Order: sequence, then structure tokens, then C-alpha cells
Amino acid sequence: MKRFAAAALAAWALSLPLSAKAQDDGALVTLQVMKVEVALELAQAALEHCREEGYQVAVAVVDRFGVPQVLLRDRFAGPHTPDTATRKAWTSVSFRAPTTELSENTKPEGEAFGARDITNALMLGGGVPVDAAGSLVGAVGVSGAPGGAEDEACARAGIDAVADQLAF
Repeated sequence: MKRFAAAALAAWALSLPLSAKAQDDGALVTLQVMKVEVALELAQAALEHCREEGYQVAVAVVDRFGVPQVLLRDRFAGPHTPDTATRKAWTSVSFRAPTTELSENTKPEGEAFGARDITNALMLGGGVPVDAAGSLVGAVGVSGAPGGAEDEACARAGIDAVADQLAF
């Protein structure tokens, strides 16, 4: 019986790399990225939503790698807002989470507090990942509203405006 169990275990262990290899379909992967036109439409919708609420903001849209695709700054948005919006979007796509959650999870008493020391990471509300059919395709960051919740609402309004184009 021991011999049979050992043989079965060995056969199972040998099959692991083979089954993993069978699922691997090559050395390259295919990724989806938003067209710049869609990223621009998203940014414009977020900016417009903030304007309707009475906020002057900057909006940044980054691709899935954190590289900026679009940056818009309303005429009276503060000089810090373009950089802040870009960093919020970068942080959101890097951690694959809304920055309002990251802000909460990285408070000084938390285990993840050290994430605040990562270069360019900005744990302030207003950054939201953009998903398409379950895949991360980018993120949007908004800066300039009275608080992170308002920034996030504008970001989500931008995503909602292009959601039909991202469903595939």
C-alpha cells in the first residue's frame, strides 16, 4: 500500500509542471489598453462632473502601467492639482485599488503604513482603477475638490461615462 501511495504521489508531482505547461500558450501575453480617445472622454466627463459640483480640478488618466495618457486642468484649479491627480491615478493602478481604500489601509497604526513611503505613491482619495471585463486597463485621478470623496465621485462619473465602451 505504501508503495502504491508513493507511486501515486510521484505521478501527481510529475504531472504538475506538465499541466502548467499545457496551460501556458507561449512567451507573450495580450493586454487591453484604453484608446487615447476613450481616456480623453473619461477625463472630460470627470472634469465636467466636478464643474457641475462647483469644483475646479485636474484629472489624470494613466494606462495599466501608470503612464499618463491624458491630463486636464481646469482654469482655476490649483498649481498642485496636475501632479496630485497623476500621482493618485498612478497609485490606484499600481495597487489596483481606489486610493480612498489605500488611505484608510495605510494609516500610521496599520501594517501597510510603509506603503506611504513608496516614491510617487499618494494615499489620498480620488484615484480609481479602470476595469474592462475584469481586466485592469488604467486608472483615473482627480485633485482639487474639497476632499477625497468628492474627487472620487468625479473620477467615478468619468468612468461611468465611458463604461459602455469598456464592456467587451
